[in-house]
Amino acid sequence: MEKEKTPKGKMDDAVAATKSPVLSEVRLVLIGGRWAGKSSSANTILREKKFDWGRIRTPHSEMKEGVVGGRKLVVVDTPGWRSSLSLSDVPQRDKQRFRLNASKCPPGPNAFLLVVPVDSAFSREQKMTVEEHMRLLGEHAWRFTMVLFTFEDFLAERTIEEHIESEGQALRWLMEKCGNRYHMFNNKDEEDSSQVSLLLEKIDDMVRNNNGKYYEADKRILKTIKQKQEEVAARAKERQRRTEEERQRMLKLIQAGNARTIPKLQIVLLGSRGVGKTSVGNTILGCKDHDGKRTVQSVVRHGSVDQTEVTVVDTPGWWKGFLAVDTSQTVKDEMLRSMFLCPPGPHVFLLVIDADTAFNAKIRDAVTSHVELLGEAVWKHTIIVFSRGDWLGSSSIEEIIEGEGDGQALQSLVEQCENRYHVFNNKNTDGDTQVTELLEKILGTVAVNAWQPFIPDQQTFMSLERKRKCVEEGAIRRQKQVQAQRNVLTGIPNKLKEVKIVLLGQRSSGKSSTGNSILRREVFSSGRDEQCRKEEGEVGGRQVTVIDTPGWRRESSCCTEQMDREIVRSLSLSEQGVHAVLLVVPLDLKFTKTERDSLEGHVDLFDASIWKHTLVLFTHGDKLPNKSIEEHIEREDSLRWLVDNV
Repeated sequence: MEKEKTPKGKMDDAVAATKSPVLSEVRLVLIGGRWAGKSSSANTILREKKFDWGRIRTPHSEMKEGVVGGRKLVVVDTPGWRSSLSLSDVPQRDKQRFRLNASKCPPGPNAFLLVVPVDSAFSREQKMTVEEHMRLLGEHAWRFTMVLFTFEDFLAERTIEEHIESEGQALRWLMEKCGNRYHMFNNKDEEDSSQVSLLLEKIDDMVRNNNGKYYEADKRILKTIKQKQEEVAARAKERQRRTEEERQRMLKLIQAGNARTIPKLQIVLLGSRGVGKTSVGNTILGCKDHDGKRTVQSVVRHGSVDQTEVTVVDTPGWWKGFLAVDTSQTVKDEMLRSMFLCPPGPHVFLLVIDADTAFNAKIRDAVTSHVELLGEAVWKHTIIVFSRGDWLGSSSIEEIIEGEGDGQALQSLVEQCENRYHVFNNKNTDGDTQVTELLEKILGTVAVNAWQPFIPDQQTFMSLERKRKCVEEGAIRRQKQVQAQRNVLTGIPNKLKEVKIVLLGQRSSGKSSTGNSILRREVFSSGRDEQCRKEEGEVGGRQVTVIDTPGWRRESSCCTEQMDREIVRSLSLSEQGVHAVLLVVPLDLKFTKTERDSLEGHVDLFDASIWKHTLVLFTHGDKLPNKSIEEHIEREDSLRWLVDNV
């Protein structure tokens, strides 16, 4: 049997040919989402546990070899992607490394095994993620790709073909893109060697169909990526040098002030939603108390670290990439209130940034607009804490800072904090020094600020208190008005046997999810449907009809006449009309004048009498702090206008 030979010259389709369709060496690259079972599958293929597996994350690509059935197997296990992220949210380093995976088994892989677990749905979002990542490899990569399904035991008596057909269009699309090439693994059945033999037979067939060719990445792209990585490494080394110089300067300040002590260290956590603020607080305090719920109001916790009393104030997060003007007033008031929960003021603000997602100018501007709500002087007391450090792998945080984002968004934020930053691995809470090192940096920051905490403006506190009293009084009046209206209706005996409802609202407001909640089943998709859809069902002994409509865009100027006509068409889907129009408004974003104008413009597409049949339905109620909905309404001028008009 002849061995493969490296091709000479450049080929138009970026693939290289081999002399024989039967391979003595098979090179495989496993790709897919996190927790899909890639590492376990790689071990199954090699019939030996050569890769770390289980709940251990794969932080970087790794190549292992073995001999199976008389053939040499070269297997590359790769870090999984986050299925919930679009490619624009994936860090630049991860995209570069994904493209480099093929170079881990030179001259190139015979097959990409796209690992897909059958114990979870393959959604439209996952389809998009797969499509975007495969685009990085080039369209021709599909010719070398086979789907490897994992968790076969989950199917029980069903066949994989039945699973594919029942999953819907997204998975069928994937089958078509891969030329209907797929295989199934049960990684728990280590005794079944036939599943590996059959996989290799299918790979042989694929190689034959590809005329013995293997995938070869564009060498120019690989060269460009490696050059960029070298440039980033050089800048990262320089940043490390500057950081160490600053650290030594701070140590001298601390030693010079050795007579000073901080009996109680006070910390405020800031950051967008989902970045791990609460986990950072838990790691600092050495506790694991977290119920998985989002922080909806500022919370004070106390503990002791290295014989120092520590107070940590956790705050609600803002939506990532949204400016402060788009954040609800409730969240902004809670952020301001955090400064007064640890009098006379916090020694440091820890600005938590997710090291595992992309950071661009839009996100930087959102961060800056929220942090500066507390005052411009806050930056002198701020340290950036990068969370999810366990996903950095062999990369240093300096490489992340220097290589991330469009332009220099992350670098400029780090400079805004005078090069103060730290990395946290919230998964590793035992026996490490990350908290001790953070406290050293905090102490250095306090020393630079002449050992004084950040003193918030008392006028801000008085303003918050005045607003709180006005809001509470207004909420009580509104509650009484609503109760009076209900009392009038209580004596009316008529009860509708059939209820017909139309849902109206902005995109991503939660209309479709609301429809599903009303009908108590998943009938409306959460995607951006461009057409009205009607569904029916029996709820509480009544026949209920729900008509979902396309969501309009935030800016009225971006809305099309075609979509407006489709929204108006919703009423024609019910011949006898509708009983109620639900205006769906999310609680987790500020209802600004822009939203008000857009909503008013779309409601005005109908007859003016529609307001008499309209009810405001607030979604994302779990994001509301421990306050009444009436208090939230009273805080937002545009919301008061909307509720008063219906």
